Amino acid sequence: MSLITDGRTAEATSRANEVLLWHRTFPGRPDQAAELRHFVGFLLTDLSNINEIIEVTAELVNNALIHSASGKPGGCITAEVRRWPGSCVSIAITDDGGPNEPSCRPVSDPANLDHLAESGRGLPIVTAFSSWWGWEGGAAGRTVTAFFLAG
Repeated sequence: MSLITDGRTAEATSRANEVLLWHRTFPGRPDQAAELRHFVGFLLTDLSNINEIIEVTAELVNNALIHSASGKPGGCITAEVRRWPGSCVSIAITDDGGPNEPSCRPVSDPANLDHLAESGRGLPIVTAFSSWWGWEGGAAGRTVTAFFLAG
């Protein structure tokens, strides 16, 4: 009887130390942005900073739709959610690539701000809400990843 109990304890401990990974591809259409946000929200609903994580996800998805081939007919966006034991989460959005690299405009200089602009705030929001973010890839496909210390 103690072997069964010990085996169950060992199995539970082993699972508690594993990184959880979810991966899903969405059509590159604006209506799918909400589906992708719901996907992330469902997986991470218990975290205290879920609203910030969903906001960053929304910004990354919108950037992929606007600035890459993902927003063109037949395009797609792939989301990868990782959750490490303890307090770290990452959201990675992979698009179909495009000619421009992600860049964050400096917001500390008011001369660089156009208060009526409809764009240019996404990556500053990602910077503010995530612990770290970065990107890799190029014209054929790009992945932008944001990390969060989750509560």
